[in-house]
Amino acid sequence: MTHPETNSRRSANGWLAAMAAGTVAMLVLPFVANDYLVGTGLTLLMWLALTQSWCVLSKMTGYVSLGHVVFYGLGAYLMVVTWQQAPFPLVVIGAGLLAAVFAGLVGLPVLRVRGPYFVILTFGLAELVKYIIIAAESASGTASRILFGTPDLIVVYFSMFALAVLATGLLTWVSRSRFGHGLRSLRENEEAAETLGVPVVRFKLLAFVLSAAIPGMVGAVMALRSTYFVVGGVFDPMISITMIAMAILGGGDNAKGPVLGVVFLFAIQELLWANAPLLYMIILGAILITFVLVLPDGLVGIADARARKRSERASTAEGAKA
Repeated sequence: MTHPETNSRRSANGWLAAMAAGTVAMLVLPFVANDYLVGTGLTLLMWLALTQSWCVLSKMTGYVSLGHVVFYGLGAYLMVVTWQQAPFPLVVIGAGLLAAVFAGLVGLPVLRVRGPYFVILTFGLAELVKYIIIAAESASGTASRILFGTPDLIVVYFSMFALAVLATGLLTWVSRSRFGHGLRSLRENEEAAETLGVPVVRFKLLAFVLSAAIPGMVGAVMALRSTYFVVGGVFDPMISITMIAMAILGGGDNAKGPVLGVVFLFAIQELLWANAPLLYMIILGAILITFVLVLPDGLVGIADARARKRSERASTAEGAKA
């Protein structure tokens, strides 16, 4: 009879093989594809980095943030205002630090609330920062900015590739660490976790800061991709909503879920924008409703269920032979 641990090991090995193949494909892409496909790959990597980062806080703790775009926007804004005044890699790192510091400053008051209040508060915070920057830009007589002399597309692509790998590694580490188990205990019952000695405030704040740093760097890199900067564009709430949608579709609280959710939704986006642009939001809404009501565990749940069925069939077959 096939041992469950053997099946679990096979499933893990299959996942690792698929991830390795995907990583190699993304590494090779810029050298064999045209600019359009490289740009498409860049966007895919962007969503992967953003969604993995969002999951560090929201999937692990259950604190659903609708304002993660604020970190993306702050990083993009820092890149724009410092362009050609500081080295590109240094500004990207600075954007991550800026987002992390901002998360640390607002984290304590914001994380005092939970549930729908936290969702609304994070959304309001992102909108507040957006309109403060818009007001500052208007006061200086600047409505938009154009960036000249930006790096080649391949440089931007591999910068985003590094961030996607970093975000995936971060969520993988968090989900397997003692820190991650502590975050899961907050998600299940925060009061009970605190009673058992989990440092609730410190863990929540650390998760918030970690989940903010990479979106800040992603925003800085993507500012160089568009070259034309408008404040409303980088603080667009749809960026946060898309992260959430991809995480919901993927399911789970480890790196596997965001990868599946990002690839699935990104493929649907490309297909619908090309063939049914007017129906895109309707179809996307229907898909999300279906997953929430019928498949709450997302694509990870479907994959795990199929793996269990294969294991049961194999065990049954071996038992019959015996």
